[in-house]
Amino acid sequence: MNQPNILFIMTDQQSRHMMSCTGYPYVQTPAMDSLAETGVRFERAYCTNPVCVPSRFSLFTGRMPSEIKLQDNGHVRLKEIPEEIKRTGLGWPLKEVGYKTVYAGKQHFPHMTAEELGFDVLTYDERDELAQMSAGFVAQEHEQPWCLVASFINPHDICYMGIRDHVEGELQEGIIRRGTVPLGELDDALAKSEEFPDDEFWGQHCPPLPPNHQPQDDEPEAIQALLKLRSFRANARENWDDDHWRLHRWAYAKLTERVDGQIGKLLESLKQSPHADNTLIIFTSDHGDHNASHKLEHKTIPYEEAAGIPLIINAPGGTEGKVDNKSVVSNGLDLFPTICDFAGVDIPKHLQGHSLRPLVEGNEGLRREAISIECEIGNAVVSQQHMYMQCFEGEHAEQFYDFEQDPHQTRNSILNNPQGLKKHRDLFSILHPHHEETRQDLLNLLS
Repeated sequence: MNQPNILFIMTDQQSRHMMSCTGYPYVQTPAMDSLAETGVRFERAYCTNPVCVPSRFSLFTGRMPSEIKLQDNGHVRLKEIPEEIKRTGLGWPLKEVGYKTVYAGKQHFPHMTAEELGFDVLTYDERDELAQMSAGFVAQEHEQPWCLVASFINPHDICYMGIRDHVEGELQEGIIRRGTVPLGELDDALAKSEEFPDDEFWGQHCPPLPPNHQPQDDEPEAIQALLKLRSFRANARENWDDDHWRLHRWAYAKLTERVDGQIGKLLESLKQSPHADNTLIIFTSDHGDHNASHKLEHKTIPYEEAAGIPLIINAPGGTEGKVDNKSVVSNGLDLFPTICDFAGVDIPKHLQGHSLRPLVEGNEGLRREAISIECEIGNAVVSQQHMYMQCFEGEHAEQFYDFEQDPHQTRNSILNNPQGLKKHRDLFSILHPHHEETRQDLLNLLS
């Protein structure tokens, strides 16, 4: 097989379940579903950190955010990114073996650009123009293999619902003042509810509250501290009624459908192009949204809704669609080596992740015990059946969830499985060797 073209499609803030191919009945995503029909959908895929900047850093460097002490979106604390990290970004090894590497859409990297990571920029637009220009790019004849990143903004516009409901301070005022386009998209999504009579809308079309809508009884105190720092999030938890939460879930689904339509235009162009049978397609998101679980909107906390992301990989030519519900994978660590593997590039030795190509092609791949997740309030490890988390401060800092017994993470199982708890504490020590150092750094910043 010749070197395949690579189409890397990203959305922003899309939870793993927010596709109709997962069985979620309140969203229709025909474009994403079409990828699942001819590719491998990974049901146990996670980001490295459930906020934009750290996750995107990982996706295009293959490194954990903590390598540069990046725990949240507050990358202003970083003075610069080491040149060695930029020069080993995803675009460069592909360029070295003859690929034309192009980036289109949202970047949101910490003190680095797509160009510094080895890509030429096609467009900075994150919406319809991105879809149009990306579709035009894949339709063209190319003299060399290409890698196109198409990075779409939605369903991220859902963020504006909570912020607009409780504007407090200069930062939030500026977000709303500059947010004409995303607020318009959000209002269009909300307005679609008016197409139905009230009884029909609330009874048939608007998503119900999730089964884990209420916070757990022994919720980490660090979550409550985080909400106090983001007053609009505290306002949502304290003051939104059930209907408001349900409207949030409705708008989130409609914004997902909006981006699915944009992705559909790109995929249709590829289908009609000369590259249709020789293109590797990867679809994922940088993180999810809590979407009313635990009475939370936005992201940050490594609950399944925020840390679990969609991941579908189509090998060139497509195959019969299948679902991998066993392999625990990290898009931020594993996609870089996967792309290198398909492109015929030697996988850089500094990468911690593993190629998913064997799993995509139906072979037995490496089944790791656990992966690591970092976040603003602590760190976590996820295995096939459990998640173990240590927050940096506060009561109930240690959490242990059993997905088999409690798939919605409604209770701390720390007292129920001593052997499993010990195993995951040991895994945590291995995967997060600098947890205590990070904790002290963050506490010093807060003080």
